Order: sequence, then structure tokens, then C-alpha cells
Amino acid sequence: MYIDFVPNRGSKPAILLRESIREGKRIRKRTIANLSDLTLEQAETIRLVLKGERLAPAGGASTASARCRMGMWRPCASPCAG
Repeated sequence: MYIDFVPNRGSKPAILLRESIREGKRIRKRTIANLSDLTLEQAETIRLVLKGERLAPAGGASTASARCRMGMWRPCASPCAG
């Protein structure tokens, strides 16, 4: 699966979630979902996830402090910002 940006004449590009299928010697594209309502930033984030890249938590916080603030585990090894 991959994200495909398809130019759309005078409008913003269509953002499609697709997969490639081989039929004999031909390679066809099958559209799974139309994601055109997403922002380009959101589509790029999905593209990175599909490539298998690891993303940093939002806001640049470390994973340990983010978990601590969300109450996912106690006691915290790091000082928590309340």
C-alpha cells in the first residue's frame, strides 16, 4: 500500500490510498480509499507510517514523559510536568 498524489488540473491534488496488483505482465493500481479530505501534512504522515518509519511523539516530548503525563504508568522515573 502507498499514498499517491494525483494532479487535478485547477484543483488541489487527489490523495489516494492505493496498492499495486500484478496481472500477468501488467501492473495495475487499485484505489482502496480516497483521502482527499486530509491535509497534505496528514497524508505525508500516513505515507511515512506506511514506509515503516518511526514517528516522534507530538510536541517533541520524550516517550517516557508523554506516558507519565497521560497516566499510563506510575511511578515515573522522570519528573512529571503536572
